[in-house]
Amino acid sequence: MLGPNPPRPLPTDQLRFAMPPMYDSVEDERQHRKERLAGALRIFGRYGLEDGVSGHITARDPEFSDCFWVNPFGLSFNHVTVSDLVLANQDGQVVDGKYHVNQAAFTVHAQVHAARPDVVAVAHCHSVHGRALSALGELLDPITQESCAFYEDHALYDSYSGVTVDTGEGRRIAAALGSGKALVLRNHGLLTVGGSVDAAAWWFLSMERSCQVQLTARAAGRPVLIDHKLAVATREQLGGDLVAWINYQPLWQDISRSEPDLLS
Repeated sequence: MLGPNPPRPLPTDQLRFAMPPMYDSVEDERQHRKERLAGALRIFGRYGLEDGVSGHITARDPEFSDCFWVNPFGLSFNHVTVSDLVLANQDGQVVDGKYHVNQAAFTVHAQVHAARPDVVAVAHCHSVHGRALSALGELLDPITQESCAFYEDHALYDSYSGVTVDTGEGRRIAAALGSGKALVLRNHGLLTVGGSVDAAAWWFLSMERSCQVQLTARAAGRPVLIDHKLAVATREQLGGDLVAWINYQPLWQDISRSEPDLLS
């Protein structure tokens, strides 16, 4: 006796799949970037990436391309709201907001933004495992699927000159980054960029974890490298900003639903 007919697959166009939004106005796009920036800062706080007043994420304003939204100086990542964010111009002067900005950090971010018109957001924090790898003056090795996303797409800034507000230092850091998505700043930490706040934040989180995996694997033994062709192929599949944006959405859903006050 024949059993019941199996259920028929649903048409794929009836299934939900989030994609980066389109905007009806520059005001809508600005609000979206500010919301995602506040959310990313809180996520970084949750992950323990805050270290005193070190660490920043900047987002280019969609209308005034030489001005950037940034977290306020001295305010905890865990408590940042959209209304707390500060807009500063290329010279680090506040043009909108009620807080100061960290000039040493902003100088570097501004130069990276200036050198990379394609970049919407820049993330830099003094994370534990990023600092550990940077102290070795090394790049990520292609030892996992996640680290392959950075294969031949990140660089080492092989210098350290202390805390500086020198624009020349910022330009040198931007030059070392080149067209890549990430930079290891020797004896300092990590810096990532993206075509959206979501992408830049995801690359930082993923890079930090990749640093942790590499250091852990090396401490346990001798990591096996993924060969060049496979590493390149994996990067082509997983190393784009759209993939980063998609990977980031569960984090955004969690922070925006559990801490909706960030939107105030």
